[in-house]
Amino acid sequence: MPLVRPGDDLAGLIGGALARAGLALTAGDVLVVAQKIVSKAEGRMVRLESVAPSAEARRLAARSGKDPRLVEIILSESREVLRVRDNLIITRHRLGMVMANAGVDHSNVDGADGEAVLMLPEDPDASCARLGRALVGDGGCHVGVIVNDSVGRAWRRGQIGTAIGCWGLAALQDLRGRPDLFGRALQVSEAAMADQLASLAGLLQGQADEGRPVVLVRGGFADPAASGTAADLIRPPQQDLFR
Repeated sequence: MPLVRPGDDLAGLIGGALARAGLALTAGDVLVVAQKIVSKAEGRMVRLESVAPSAEARRLAARSGKDPRLVEIILSESREVLRVRDNLIITRHRLGMVMANAGVDHSNVDGADGEAVLMLPEDPDASCARLGRALVGDGGCHVGVIVNDSVGRAWRRGQIGTAIGCWGLAALQDLRGRPDLFGRALQVSEAAMADQLASLAGLLQGQADEGRPVVLVRGGFADPAASGTAADLIRPPQQDLFR
């Protein structure tokens, strides 16, 4: 994949990369696309010199040690601030996800024209739907699309690939009622299928200078009857045991 710039035809770039790799999409395939290139193509970049921090941003910046302009962008992407510590602000993103710094990030962002950061796509589920439809066209085979990002977890160290957008497959697979090996019906089991595929793809994508932002997953995971979105994976705040 080439470096992606604001306004680029991302579906066209992915289609070209598939062709150069000698690959053709088949029914059931899932494309896992890194959030960074989706945000770049959609112009979700903000230059810090263009931001005027509010009083609240300056207050949180003093607590966290972050640039007040960066904190202002984090606040603009957040519903609420949950935790603040040195160099870290945990928020509930406007999309409902709990994550560090509302997903606002410097890494792999070209700052040649001044310091810049990327925000998450405006609507990652809609981004997935647009990509999926553009890649296969009318009457084409059904494929799924996932936008993934690296997210930390409250109870584990390290980051892991997580689906922040999903289209064309069951993001959450309900296994309740299915028998286990001994015939007992599962009572609470739900598989985060989109997250598992996002994490799998993350092993190939990497997080540094690997330059592999798109992974093709084969195995029939996409389903034309599925209507799941990444929003299905977000636990409602009243069920969140870590708040």
